[in-house]
Amino acid sequence: MLVAVDTPTEIAARDHVIVKGTARTQAGRARGDPYAGLIRGASVTIVSSASDPLFWAGNAVRRRIATGLDAHGGGAEEALLSGFLIGDVRRLPPVASDQLRRSGLSHFVAVSGSNVALFLLLWWVIVGPFAFGPRRRAVAGLVGLAVFVVMTRWEPSVLRAAGMAGLLLVARAVGIALTPWVALGTSVSVLLLVSGELGGDIGFQLSVAATVGVMAGADLFKERLPRWVGAPLGVTVAAQLAVAPVLLVHFGALPLLSPLANLVASPLVMLSTASGGIGLLTGAPVLTEVGVRAAGAVLFIAKTASSWPQVGPMAALLIAAGGFLARSRKLRPLLAVVAGAIVLATVTVPTHRVTGASTVFLDVGQGDSELIIGSGGETVLIDGGPDPVLILRKLAEYGVRSIDLMVLSHPHDDHAAGLLAVVEHLPVGALWHSGYMEGGPASVELLSEAERRRVPVLVPSVGQKATIGDLDIIVAGPLRRYASPNDQSLVLIVQSHETTMLFPGDVERIAQSELGPIRTDVLKVPHQGADTSDVGWLVSVRPTQAIISVGQNTFGHPSLEVITALESAGIVVRRTDEEGDIVVPFR
Repeated sequence: MLVAVDTPTEIAARDHVIVKGTARTQAGRARGDPYAGLIRGASVTIVSSASDPLFWAGNAVRRRIATGLDAHGGGAEEALLSGFLIGDVRRLPPVASDQLRRSGLSHFVAVSGSNVALFLLLWWVIVGPFAFGPRRRAVAGLVGLAVFVVMTRWEPSVLRAAGMAGLLLVARAVGIALTPWVALGTSVSVLLLVSGELGGDIGFQLSVAATVGVMAGADLFKERLPRWVGAPLGVTVAAQLAVAPVLLVHFGALPLLSPLANLVASPLVMLSTASGGIGLLTGAPVLTEVGVRAAGAVLFIAKTASSWPQVGPMAALLIAAGGFLARSRKLRPLLAVVAGAIVLATVTVPTHRVTGASTVFLDVGQGDSELIIGSGGETVLIDGGPDPVLILRKLAEYGVRSIDLMVLSHPHDDHAAGLLAVVEHLPVGALWHSGYMEGGPASVELLSEAERRRVPVLVPSVGQKATIGDLDIIVAGPLRRYASPNDQSLVLIVQSHETTMLFPGDVERIAQSELGPIRTDVLKVPHQGADTSDVGWLVSVRPTQAIISVGQNTFGHPSLEVITALESAGIVVRRTDEEGDIVVPFR
């Protein structure tokens, strides 16, 4: 059951609560977990807190960390430090989360063995005399592990790390010699026997694979390099090789710079975790500041490395084959040249190439985003869809590094949310909007961020014209002030010498009737093809192609009536949910 509360309440494990709201059956997923019911407009009242000493201690540590990070600033750096310490990344911006994944650094927020080791060191310092002697230290460590598992909410990666560490501590307490390999195999086997579904959890898979790589790679370069260089390099390379099959299966790609990014980020993560954890738990602001700044450095590394290409399954297979062939000294120079050429090509050539002036109707799900590319590489972005991560990824695929003109047709979040991320991450020459900004929070944040970055913001008037490369952009609406934000959409005509395209935002019947027929070759159908349009107006525009930007939804978009009317008039209907990105060239 998913509870959607009006006023968030911090609930800890084993708290007893009373939930009031309207319940209904509804299947879905939240943070990757399935739910079958939903309670909306709920209020949550905590009746009693956890009385169990173990849960009380774990909740207290978790609450102290969260409170300290909120007091420090509560930004992306603090959210990442929270991930390092307790695996809680709920407040990490989606763009930052995607950059961590695309750079191969996301495993650092899946609490693992290094987090357990650091926590136990701090725990043994706290318990003091109770940890004197190997057996007492082992027993105290087992108690600390239990607190740590509660504190981090027993995520699969935590269970793996704690299970392995627990076996080693039990062996030490009873005087049995146990190797790390036996501890890993035993802990994984026991966990899978108790809860078989863990085997399908990506966090659990990555945790086990990375641990295998770490243990196997420690001595990988011991005969070729000094230990202070060879050990971290071997661990990093082996861990990346071990998790590569898992990443390929789940994401279909590997980060090209992942080994280098991990090598640079690893000491920063350790510094951030150790310094930040001690600072937050002991109330030392200087140490907390060091931890937060180190987390910020990791975010910078992730942002930089994520902009490099991803390696697909075929490329990964070629790299593996190259590594096998490289055992021959005669082939090494040739392989080095070929590998360098491939890397250079993948870095400099965009994933998707567009030749000549074109409009790319981007597949951004249930929302709108159109990228117009001039023959000289000029760029216009009309709307950004609902997903900030997806729009940045799409622009990177087309090699877009800046936007000459950004347009927000109207202030609904399925158009504005992506634009906010673009302004935050790419240079923008100017921003146009309709002047109506009462549709959603993303549009307000967009204007604020644009002003902060000194992006020129303009409300263009009807008839105003701009030239981007060899394309003319003419403002056709809104013709007046409308009550509906959809009718208040900025309506644009973009034309070359021979081609005209119409971008009417989400205008509905009232605004459409006042706009009248605007002859065009290509029409972006308003509002994901919803039945809010006047089908007579859609047909009167007389396009040869009608593009519907739409994703999976429960609204019935696009309307069958709209599609039937367009096709009956001989108009070719194309949909992003069926074709993906749709490229239409200007002639």
